[in-house]
Amino acid sequence: MVAVGQRPGLLLRVLPPGLYGGRASKVVERSVIVYSRMWFVFASGVVEPLLYLMAFQIGFGRLVGDVAGPDGRPMSYVAFVAPALLASSAMNGAVFDATFNVFFKFRYAKTYDAMLATPIGPLDIAVGEISWAVLRGGIYSVAFFGVMLAMGLVTSPWALLLIPVALLVAFAFAAVGMTLVTFLKSPSQFDFIQLAVVPMFLFSTTFYPLSVYPEPVRVLVQCFPLYHGIELMRDFSAGVLNLAMIGHFAYLGALAAIGVYGAYRRISRLLLR
Repeated sequence: MVAVGQRPGLLLRVLPPGLYGGRASKVVERSVIVYSRMWFVFASGVVEPLLYLMAFQIGFGRLVGDVAGPDGRPMSYVAFVAPALLASSAMNGAVFDATFNVFFKFRYAKTYDAMLATPIGPLDIAVGEISWAVLRGGIYSVAFFGVMLAMGLVTSPWALLLIPVALLVAFAFAAVGMTLVTFLKSPSQFDFIQLAVVPMFLFSTTFYPLSVYPEPVRVLVQCFPLYHGIELMRDFSAGVLNLAMIGHFAYLGALAAIGVYGAYRRISRLLLR
């Protein structure tokens, strides 16, 4: 505790800087209240991937025909693409919240400065903002999964695990995104984030299998976080379990842990110095 002012017992903070005050839920609650009046933002995030899926079902998918699934058996192109679009939806929802919104709160609204004047600590802020981004990505994923179910693209009981995997994908991208956005100085630098997100969306085996790439490019693609999320979702969607899934889980879990730690350290360094 740090006493300030002339009156004894007047406290600026209840907890020493850097400690987790167990109030991350308050950060999430604030976001829920704010977005309760902006439901259209959620609607836009849900509609975009759904339009992609409908386009493949009605139009382009009919021209491609069947492709080889994770176990080598043929599957419809729509069923091949749908899990990848689900992973991309979780990524996009999490990245939007953990970058654009965090940047505005951090650089302009000074929301975190106000929070740190309360018992909320920097780890509370990091966990709270990342949790909200995961929640948002989860909402997108549930809506997308419902459409997959309605279109008959869910053929295995293991496909129910697509939602937990989507939450893990959202967690990893939100944590890393929140860390990276603390290094940005102006809105124009968001082009760097798009420079990373768009190629991942296009080349992480979203629309075609890894085998179509030359060998050197395959190694690069396998370094993309979205690739690991897509592979997990595609395997579960087809009901194919293999040991490689452990590596995919480990990659995303490690990325999420590094991101949480990085976000906490950056907020502590920039706002508590």
